Amino acid sequence: METSTEGAGRPDSMPVVAADPPVVAGAPPEVAAAPPVSLSPSRAGDFMQCPLLYRFRVIDRLPEKPSEAATRGTLVHAVLERLFDAPAAERTAPRAKQLVPGQWDRLRESRPEVAELFAEDPEGERLARWLAEAELLVERWFTLEDPSRLEPAERELFVEAELDSGLRLRGIIDRVDVAPTGEVRLVDYKTGKAPRPQYAEDALFQMKFYALVVWRLKQVIPRRLQLVYLGSGDVLTYDPVRADLERVERKLLALWEAIRLATETGDWRPRPTKLCGWCDHQAHCPEFGGTPPPYPLPVRASGPAPAGAPRRQEGQGTQGTMGAD
Repeated sequence: METSTEGAGRPDSMPVVAADPPVVAGAPPEVAAAPPVSLSPSRAGDFMQCPLLYRFRVIDRLPEKPSEAATRGTLVHAVLERLFDAPAAERTAPRAKQLVPGQWDRLRESRPEVAELFAEDPEGERLARWLAEAELLVERWFTLEDPSRLEPAERELFVEAELDSGLRLRGIIDRVDVAPTGEVRLVDYKTGKAPRPQYAEDALFQMKFYALVVWRLKQVIPRRLQLVYLGSGDVLTYDPVRADLERVERKLLALWEAIRLATETGDWRPRPTKLCGWCDHQAHCPEFGGTPPPYPLPVRASGPAPAGAPRRQEGQGTQGTMGAD
């Protein structure tokens, strides 16, 4: 088992590229509130950070304003994914940087609300700096990996698995590499800085989550988990073993039980941290003198079944999907 990391910066508050992103202000209206039926790394992180934040994002689905940092992360991810459409010899830094303007146009078309980030930038100077920062992140990737020598088995792979307990796990893996020997590497790009060593375990939670899903779906434990930090030019790797993934599964089951109880009782408590200063929901948070919106779900006594997800019978095995079948 191996862990390696470099750099001394704290992890940036960059969101995980998730299968269930928060509702963005200006987006089309969502369906009526419903109990949660699945868990992704980002939403698990929300509940661990602050149960009330989880409620605002998953139950109430309160809109959040797009941020420059998160949108830049989405843009850089799109560029790195699209670069692999080119032949290996053409996967160069100049080629990748040329993709940035076109991918920004595509992002604005698919998510018109992100254009509001630069609504008060009539001369386009701030947008130009922001795009240049995205290009620098893309260029730094070439100092960490050589895409001309990589042929990903999957890119932006959606995975979903239902465990024996009834808990459904889901997420999107940035890149899956498979060696000729069959060994699997899961890779995730981060546009923030690498964490200090004492925060490395928290940073790896997302990757162990993905490794658990892959293991339960394919009965194969990934050989390596890799986080590529473009903000600081560092790479964090971890080689998981079965005991690691079993611990993660137990942690997620306990987390889901806590979510189930909160869903049924309506008891979602804030957990104040330094991150509260960046929260979009201060107006609704009691810690800032706000009042949460009326709870949209019926309140009942806690029961044995996870909220919105029936328990599976023992021995039925794991079900799920891994990309297009």
